[in-house]
Amino acid sequence: MIRYARFKTPLGTVLAIAAGGVLTGLHFEGARHAPAVAPDWREDPYASPLQECAQQLADYFAGKRQCFDLPVAPQGTPFQQRVWREIAQVPYGETISYAELAARAGAPGSARAAGAATGRNPLAIVVPCHRIVAANGALTGYAGGLARKHSLLAH
Repeated sequence: MIRYARFKTPLGTVLAIAAGGVLTGLHFEGARHAPAVAPDWREDPYASPLQECAQQLADYFAGKRQCFDLPVAPQGTPFQQRVWREIAQVPYGETISYAELAARAGAPGSARAAGAATGRNPLAIVVPCHRIVAANGALTGYAGGLARKHSLLAH
């Protein structure tokens, strides 16, 4: 059964989704690619790991946490999975380019494909896709909006 919860953050409300005890989605409401709550989903903010997700998000925005320790299982293609694993390795306070991300994911020269996979990241903030920038350092593309990307990088 899919369980979900909504949490308020300084950057807006997020929709957290879990199934089988793992986090499968964390989306800013209204973000590009954010799913709609399905009729068969059950709202349960105390379900595992939704309650822990809320606490870790609160700690992150309070400056008490720099990375997340949650069981996750994002759904995507094998390439998307590789890209998301590499994004998760980008340390707090650092950025890399889409080209570097593509190379790390085993697809050098595929910056656009890495960018598309980044845009489909279903675990906003937890898998910190906001840390991926253009080769010249410019902020480009973020499903939650460039203002949020800027705020997350400034955080």
